[in-house]
Amino acid sequence: MIIPVLLAGGVGSRLWPVSRELFPKQCIRLTSTEHSLIQQTIERAQVAGLVEAPIVVCNDEHRFLIAQQLSDLNIKGDLILEPQGRNTAPAIALAAFQALQRNPDAVLVVLPADHVIQDQAAFGAVLQQALEQAQADKLVTFGVQPTYPETGYGYIEAAQPGQVSAVAAFREKPDAETAAGYVQSGRHYWNSGMFVFKASIYLDELKRHQPAIYSATEAAMAGEYNDLDFIRVDAEAFAKSPSDSIDYAIMEHTDRAVVVPYAGDWSDIGAWSALYDLSDKDSDGNVLQGDVLTHQASGNLIRAESRLVAAVGVNDLAIIETDDAVLVIPRERAQDVKEIVNQIKQDGRSEHQLHARVHRPWGAYKTINMGERHQVKRITVKPGEKLSVQMHHHRAEHWVVVSGTANVTIGDDTRMLSENESVYIPIGTVHALENPGKIPLELIEVQTGSYLGEDDIVRFTDRYGRS
Repeated sequence: MIIPVLLAGGVGSRLWPVSRELFPKQCIRLTSTEHSLIQQTIERAQVAGLVEAPIVVCNDEHRFLIAQQLSDLNIKGDLILEPQGRNTAPAIALAAFQALQRNPDAVLVVLPADHVIQDQAAFGAVLQQALEQAQADKLVTFGVQPTYPETGYGYIEAAQPGQVSAVAAFREKPDAETAAGYVQSGRHYWNSGMFVFKASIYLDELKRHQPAIYSATEAAMAGEYNDLDFIRVDAEAFAKSPSDSIDYAIMEHTDRAVVVPYAGDWSDIGAWSALYDLSDKDSDGNVLQGDVLTHQASGNLIRAESRLVAAVGVNDLAIIETDDAVLVIPRERAQDVKEIVNQIKQDGRSEHQLHARVHRPWGAYKTINMGERHQVKRITVKPGEKLSVQMHHHRAEHWVVVSGTANVTIGDDTRMLSENESVYIPIGTVHALENPGKIPLELIEVQTGSYLGEDDIVRFTDRYGRS
């Protein structure tokens, strides 16, 4: 049994303002207008013949987003929630313990959920080589043939370059001079973060080299339980696990490490410059996404999500526009986006966490206008879904149905609202909202009161298990 394991716990802060803490890059359509990065990863695994239901390890706060991503593809899998981030070695251990419950001989194909590979044939061919090595009890990693001296990637040094080989060493992200030497040597590959091995062999090596990680993750999985469609582990036990990557924890110590060379296309889209390199360009070398106009501009990546963006006489920039933020940065300094994200955090702002459109398990809402004592939102409730039964201490709400049908409960009164009908919910009144129809429910919510924060919600019942 060969099981794809998707590591979906990252955030992708260097792709701000599109990627946010609560809407990470693996859920975003960056290189496709149809599918997000995690959906492309699932499809890539299927094309390569991996038909078993995947195991997905993700952040607890992303659980409903990830579940929706799989549901959109009609895919069912095991979604394991990390109580907190502990890096890749513990995350893969959780997946390995889960895989052994399916089959004691399970082979894992570990794939980061936010990478891009467009050459399916090349990926499939290398995967077959890796699977052969895994059946021989090797721990296999994919080494990407470098095409230029990249300083943002780690490197793998092969004992015998150009063929399936034992790993000589793993190298940290280098400076420019060292990276150039790695590429020139022909002995070094980019570290792809993709792995293939038997679940049992991985856990054996983990127990041998990192017993603290093994013990903590074993105890965490011993306390697993189901929460709706998710697998939760013992949070207290998992918190005792050291935080370490699979490279440092296992691959640098084991004598089973093997690297398979991969010469096809690959990118982790770690920054906006990487998306530029991947994308088709116009005659001026521009990558234009969305409603964009240019004049005497060249070499730019310009992405517009909510309005017209016009660029005149500028070159080699990344210009990224969203509802609530605009980033302008030289492409060559794309890695420095993290400095702005850090500043946003330090200033106590929220743009690093949320978009103007905020996703919830029942649908989404978008803030349209906000003042000192009022806030206006457009709320979308998916068919058959329901918000929690709740109340607010500091705000009243007025709902106006734009389209669809709303089943509204206010206190002891329940009524149906259709288009152009409205209702008022006083402060302190228990209420609920449900979409009983077959089409999305759209409504405008006007909040008024002394405090309008999202934490002014007292939930009494909630079908999604939120507190």
